[in-house]
Parts: sequence; C-alpha cells; structure tokens
Amino acid sequence: METESIVVRRSEQLIEEALAFSASDIHLSPANGCYSIVFRKYGKMYVKGELPQELATRIITYYKFLSALDISEKRKPQSGAFQKEIAQTVYAFRISTLPSVLGKESLIIRILEQNITLPFIELSYDAAMAGKIEQLVQHRQGMLLFCGATGSGKSTSLYSLIHYCCTVLKRHVISLEDPVEKNYEQIVQIQVNERAGVTYAEGLRAILRHSPDVIMIGEIRDTETAKIAVQAALSGHLVLSTVHAKNTVNCLYRLMDLGISLDELRQATVGIIAQMLIETGIEDERKAIFELLSDVQLYEAFSALAHSKVYSLQYQHTLEHQRYLLEGQSYANFTHS
Repeated sequence: METESIVVRRSEQLIEEALAFSASDIHLSPANGCYSIVFRKYGKMYVKGELPQELATRIITYYKFLSALDISEKRKPQSGAFQKEIAQTVYAFRISTLPSVLGKESLIIRILEQNITLPFIELSYDAAMAGKIEQLVQHRQGMLLFCGATGSGKSTSLYSLIHYCCTVLKRHVISLEDPVEKNYEQIVQIQVNERAGVTYAEGLRAILRHSPDVIMIGEIRDTETAKIAVQAALSGHLVLSTVHAKNTVNCLYRLMDLGISLDELRQATVGIIAQMLIETGIEDERKAIFELLSDVQLYEAFSALAHSKVYSLQYQHTLEHQRYLLEGQSYANFTHS
C-alpha cells in the first residue's frame, strides 16, 4: 500500500510540475539504468530530472490504468486518455506508449485544458486571414484540411472552427478522434477504438448514417480513411481534418499518394491550410500564422498538377516568408535561406 501511494503521489506531482512549467507534453524515456523526465514547451525540450527505473515503470503502469489501457501489454504501442481536475480546472491527458529496448516502455503525455475554446480570430496573428478561413467553413460541403508540424496548433484550430460551426452557424457536428482530446457538449464525439472494431474507416461509415452537417476527423492517415473522407465531402458534408504534410501543396501530393485521384481532389477540396505558431513578443504568448490554398490559387495548383507541373505558392503567401517578415528579416535573406 505504501508503494502504491508513493506511485500515485509522484504521478500527480509530475503532472502538477508540468502544469506549473506550462508544458504541453511530458516525456518519460528509458535511459541508462533510469528514466529521464523531459517537458516540451513551445516546441522545445527541457530535461527536468530522472526517475529510478522501477518507480518510472510503476508510474507508467498507473497512467495506463487511468487511461483504460492494457497494463500487461508492453510489446505494442498503445494510446488513450484520462481527465483530471486540478485547481478547479479540468484537463485531459492524452497518453501514448511505445515499446523500447529490453522490454522497456517510453511514455508521452499531451496536456490539454478542457472547456476552453478561444475564438479563431484570437488564435490568429492576422485577423483578416482568420476571417477568410471562417468563410471557408461556411461551405455546406467540401473538404477543409490543416497541415503543419507537430505542435503547430492544428488541433486547437480545428476545435475552434467546429465550435464556430456549432454556436454561430448552428450546424450539426460529429467528430471522430483518436483519442478525443477535448469534450464538447454541443457535438457528438466518437473515439476510435480498434480493439472494439471502431476504426477511422468504420467510424466514418457510421457517422454518415447519422445525418451530420459537419464531420471532424482527427487525422487522415491511411487510404481507406482518405477515400471515405472524400466521399463524405462529395455527398453533401463539410469535412474538417488534418494531414501530415509540410505545406499546402505537399498536402495535395500526400492525398494523391493515399489513392485520391486529382479529379476527386478538385471536386472535394475547398481549402488547405498550413499552420505555424510564432511568438508575439508578449510573455508566453504565441499565435498562428497561416498559408492558405483556396479559390484561384487552389485552381492554379490543380491545373499545374493536371499538366504534371510543379506548383509553388507566391513567396508572399508561404509560412516561411511570413515568419521572416514578422522577425524583421529582409527579403534578400529569405531568398538565400
């Protein structure tokens, strides 16, 4: 009992330390005879200490238990989530485990504050660009996709936009996530559970029978999900999702790699948004800048792809150029970077 109380107390203390540091992630990774504790904050990694191997293993097991994962399974990756109220604020903790050498597991915890959804314009550095993106979600059907690096705020933007769809546009929204990151009473949320047969593809098929106006998919990650997402967009639904791609144009290539034809993309896609977070100069504040491919530029991109040509956005519209301008760099520096 005493050992269990130590594990619980240290597990809770670790979360409290991460919150005090304003960390977005907690990493527990096996090292030489111990586990290292690393916090991620604004995309940077900060080493915060070490844990004895036995204690770290018990802490990982405790987090897996809270997330309803299989605590006896250490050979396969697992993911889940749990919620906890700390200092009168509800947080969700998204858990991901990965098998490492010699049967040891590494653990990552993504920290997500619940019940807070900022208006999209407050997340954005440029209010005019935020307005353009909000106009895109007013489409009754089509596919609107976000791409960008890990930790660039794509999920936060998606949640803000579906909140806008619910509260302002009065649309019926259903989400399919792996796992559900934030709980919203206004929308129907479905969590992927592959052990129970609820895959992205099967979940999407079920959602289409539930008369949604807007469908949010956590991530388009395989051919089957991509095809069903496109079918949903072509059959009268607005589909919002994320794709792992470097920029907007590469997002199109990624979807084509997943088996979506150029003609299907042309008919289904209403916009692609690449996102990056930048510091605003105010302590601990970052806002999003966007690279938007829609309307005329999207048509030009499809025309170039149809003729097997390489399409590039004008440099003024790229994330890299926006970042250089905001950091006070010259265009000459940008062109030679």
